[in-house]
Amino acid sequence: MRTPTSVVRTLSVLLVASGMAWTTAQAGAQQELMAESQHELPAEQDAFWASVLELCGQAFERVDAAYVMHVRQCYPDEIRIPVHVQEDDGEWNRSRTWILTRTDDGIRLKHDHRYPDGSEEDVTQYGGDTDEVGTADTQTFPADEFTREVIDELVRGARNNIWRMEITPGEDFSYRLTRSTFDNALRWAFDLTNPVEPPPAPWGYEDTEPTHPDR
Repeated sequence: MRTPTSVVRTLSVLLVASGMAWTTAQAGAQQELMAESQHELPAEQDAFWASVLELCGQAFERVDAAYVMHVRQCYPDEIRIPVHVQEDDGEWNRSRTWILTRTDDGIRLKHDHRYPDGSEEDVTQYGGDTDEVGTADTQTFPADEFTREVIDELVRGARNNIWRMEITPGEDFSYRLTRSTFDNALRWAFDLTNPVEPPPAPWGYEDTEPTHPDR
């Protein structure tokens, strides 16, 4: 585990480099979470993680659709980001949660999909781990073994999935899915300049905090 002193030093560099204007309380909370992490990451991944932590508690709308991402729960080694999607009938689908996890090898992205009763959908817990350091702005997650072997049987082509998260602090956050067979399959961009009212809890997270199996 890194010491609080090294965390403070790292965050100070990040703040100066990015020009972020944080309150003392926000910076202190972030430093505490990073100091408690059990996994030390390269500086680039630490910087990316720090930028996401800065958004904790806030919700943002997708630029061109009725989607809301909510950086709802932040722990030393896990960040949970529900994504709420408004359907054509005006109802909200609250089934999706992105889960970012710090590991010994980098950052892991998982997609947690649940039914309204909180039970897991058939296609869930798919994602991947970073296979390179990336940058402070961009992290890439190729499909992991579970996604290639299990999810690909349910979603054809999933074995070729490559997810990318990109963040420009104070401007936008984007989630992208590409595949080795074609580019720009999907891109959702969220406006960080105008936080919105946080939505209700996603399905399955109202009163409990589900465990996330390592798969």
